[in-house]
Amino acid sequence: MAAARAGGEASPQVPFSFEIYPPRTLAQLPALHETIRVLAEAGPRFISVTFGAGGSTTDRSLAVLTHILRETRVPPVAHVTCVGSSYAEATTVIRHFLDAGITRFLAVRGDPPLGLGEDDIVFGDLESAAQLVQLIGRVHAELSTYREREMPGVPGAVRVIDGERVDIAVAAFPNGHPRSRHRYEDIDALLAKQAAGATSAITQLFFHADEYLDFVARARAAGVVIPIVPGIMPITSPGRLRRVLELTGDARPDSLAAALESAPDAAAQREVGLAHAAALARAVVAGGAEGVHLYAFNNHETVLGVLRTAGLIPERRS
Repeated sequence: MAAARAGGEASPQVPFSFEIYPPRTLAQLPALHETIRVLAEAGPRFISVTFGAGGSTTDRSLAVLTHILRETRVPPVAHVTCVGSSYAEATTVIRHFLDAGITRFLAVRGDPPLGLGEDDIVFGDLESAAQLVQLIGRVHAELSTYREREMPGVPGAVRVIDGERVDIAVAAFPNGHPRSRHRYEDIDALLAKQAAGATSAITQLFFHADEYLDFVARARAAGVVIPIVPGIMPITSPGRLRRVLELTGDARPDSLAAALESAPDAAAQREVGLAHAAALARAVVAGGAEGVHLYAFNNHETVLGVLRTAGLIPERRS
């Protein structure tokens, strides 16, 4: 895959995608619809919509997903989580999404509910993302329309036609999951998700390109063959960086932290975060990444700025 060239010239071979989250209030919906419209015009491979632990945002997530499906040409991807869900509850959620025409999923364990830590998580009978991947595939198979086609030259004989494929992405952890006991456990988990039917993986955050590239190399050597797409988040304030580090348990990226803290105002901090994310995108694409996935925080300007700065989409025309 060709890397983006310097000087802002776009490299159309590099696919990209976005993550957004459902609005917390109805008053925020018009602004989110505008963000979706602008993001969709950029031509992403998909737009994913997050999902609260235990189905806490099911209705709002489904509303956003169906809006993307009906109002844009971009495929929506539904997040589904394990934390706080039983098989029966997760099955109901998956059925709702499939019935609405959503056939792409991101199956993740999920973050602890607000105010709880990793050690406070209580699992039901759905304990891993690999189990969730299997469940999505099973529910989809049960709901798929059974179709047959006559076999020419063999009277009365038919063959089954495959139904619409369901795509299931999963999470990957270049710097290790907070609950990992050793650096190879994350590769083992990714292999289990692949065996369960996952069709691709999206990484959680990393701050240096080598962290992603080394992880991919180790995963390939272990037998992971599905695409592993780098997840990149523009860190645009010291507060956001602190929150990310609390969730991931990663080491503090001193150079980025120092640059954010020394920036004189919010606008300067945004530029620091944008430049860092763009440099990361350029580096992983140059290293062979099969695209980039950007965490948008429901703000189209920053993630599109990252893509323009990285040379992955054209500069905005005046």
